[in-house]
Amino acid sequence: MQESVTRFLEHLLVEKGASPHTVAAYRNDLSQLLQYAAAGETGRGKLARWSQTTPDFLAGYVAGLHERGYNNTTVARKIASARAFFNFLAQEGELTGDPVEGLSPPRIGRSLPKALTREEVERLLEAPLPMGTPEGLRDTAMLELLYASGLRVSELVDLELRSVNLEEQYVRCFGKGSKERVVPLYAKAVESVAVYLRDGRPGLLRPGQQQRALFLNHRGEKLTRQGFWFILKGYAAEAGIGKSITPHMLRHSFATHLLAGGASLRNVQELLGHASIATTQVYTHLTDQHVRRQYESAHPRA
Repeated sequence: MQESVTRFLEHLLVEKGASPHTVAAYRNDLSQLLQYAAAGETGRGKLARWSQTTPDFLAGYVAGLHERGYNNTTVARKIASARAFFNFLAQEGELTGDPVEGLSPPRIGRSLPKALTREEVERLLEAPLPMGTPEGLRDTAMLELLYASGLRVSELVDLELRSVNLEEQYVRCFGKGSKERVVPLYAKAVESVAVYLRDGRPGLLRPGQQQRALFLNHRGEKLTRQGFWFILKGYAAEAGIGKSITPHMLRHSFATHLLAGGASLRNVQELLGHASIATTQVYTHLTDQHVRRQYESAHPRA
């Protein structure tokens, strides 16, 4: 049964072009399903092969997830992982039916993305400026670049030296499904990256060390997503931002502020690397609130 899971994960990575992060999420979900199948927790005995999976078995698996305290969003994702896996097995001829058919995911309320205000972004971007250390120059460059481009944090830490063209003022990255996109940068972000490359990055490299990654940690190695998150939280606290900040919040702020400034939804979709414009449309709810506030402050009878 483990072999089937391994083949599915290889299928996602090689044939579907899924990112390593996506494959890791599927691996985690399916490992949990595999453990449940091996334990025989439903009282109906262990599964010897996936073809023995029944809707009742999966209903018991989902009930167990709820009992363990998983929220609806997580349960829905795990059901989606199982659905994709069993569809793959059906295509491979390992299953004759779909045991997930009829298993409905829990209802999930659509939450609006949280964004920083422009004033909060300004305070955040200025937080590392007094530091003249290599780390401070790196952090300034990362924050400016993230807000200038709307990159995902995984895309930010995956950037290589060749990814940024300072002369033409753009960054080239690979998003979900290894899709390439080019995002322009404003002058301040270009300047911050240039200063980091000249005065900061050499101080992070160890003698004789070769490293293609753009942003490095104190050991001269590629910075991780967790490392950036830790850095971001520190500067948010220093800037007096009381919100529970995440790297994705800067991406949300990038999109929200562009739309509020007059950018078209289609252009923002391309900059964010969204496959569907429906994904980008969630930000219009935030800009609608902005328009409402402007209306109430400007209309003489509002």
